[in-house]
Amino acid sequence: MFYRTKLQDHIRVSPELFGLSAEEAVTKQIKKKYDGFISKELGTVIDVSKVDEIREGIIIPGDGASYYDTTFELLTFKPEMHEVVLGKIRDIADFGAFIHLGPIEGMIHVSQAMDDFVSFSKEKVLSGKDSKRTLKVGDRCRARIIAVSFREVNNPKLGLTMRQEFLGKLDWIEEDKEKSPKKGKKEAEDKPEKKKGK
Repeated sequence: MFYRTKLQDHIRVSPELFGLSAEEAVTKQIKKKYDGFISKELGTVIDVSKVDEIREGIIIPGDGASYYDTTFELLTFKPEMHEVVLGKIRDIADFGAFIHLGPIEGMIHVSQAMDDFVSFSKEKVLSGKDSKRTLKVGDRCRARIIAVSFREVNNPKLGLTMRQEFLGKLDWIEEDKEKSPKKGKKEAEDKPEKKKGK
């Protein structure tokens, strides 16, 4: 899920940036420090959306740089359990598909790709035995996050499934919508009308 996160930090501005305004120099250093930063608490930092407050800077003797106590806002992506996400298949291997979710990638195990027996071909295609559905590199899909691991902070792992209703390749979802009868209409036709009266 995407978040706007407000942080406060002491930002170091090195002497070569002293020619810039305090706001430009501090913003540049925040971006340098936080762009692409990954942590379990924040998720993946996508961008510094705005700098709210820069307090007066201080210089520490012997360092030469100035330090500013700064409040700023980050745009982050933090994957949440059971979250439904949209992505694009980046690669397919015999054990599953890798899906690109923007700032992070996840893996869909072959057993979670579809409600069918799935086979892998040398052309990097996963095919369903009975449904004849195929999953290829470049396909846009909707999946649900079923596992999140930040054991390796710089390389978080996501496990996803496409076996539930209204998940999978976007074409499959449209096919399923067209095939399924309109429940509300069918139920209304099946119910006998109540007679008004005493």
